[in-house]
Amino acid sequence: MSQWGPAARLSYWAFHANRRPSYMRFAYLQLGSDAAAEDAVDATFDALMSEWLRMLHMDRLDAYAWTVLKQRLADRQQRRSPWPRPMDISAFEAALKEAHADRYEVLTDTIRFYSAVSRLAERQRDAVVLRYGLQCSPGEAAAVMGVDEATVRTHLGQAHRRLARLLDTSAES
Repeated sequence: MSQWGPAARLSYWAFHANRRPSYMRFAYLQLGSDAAAEDAVDATFDALMSEWLRMLHMDRLDAYAWTVLKQRLADRQQRRSPWPRPMDISAFEAALKEAHADRYEVLTDTIRFYSAVSRLAERQRDAVVLRYGLQCSPGEAAAVMGVDEATVRTHLGQAHRRLARLLDTSAES
């Protein structure tokens, strides 16, 4: 970094400041602990720093960074267990707790919902987690994922339809 010009340094630190909070929240949902999330996000930004000058010439710098984050998360999950580990659904559970149903029904609904979300395509699942789990607007989710807002809306629409089919409910409910 010491060999970078001032503009490259400034752009890297601006990107870091802008993306780190959302990357941390997403990583926490995937890994379930602050320490694991921080480790994965730090590794992501270390990798991005080593590629930054090349990345500045990319059309979709955000999309590349999102891919690096997703790979670091997969690496951390694999290291913790050789078996695929489900994403943490604490944000979804919190929303279900507000429902006035008995605990067994809430637990059953949570399990069914998690199972359905885990069966979505990766980009659909990312969009759902960012939009509903982390309360990002479609525009914020798009910025984090490095795609157009219309793409996030498409992923969400596809996810809604697939979830409705998987949960045997209508798309309107």
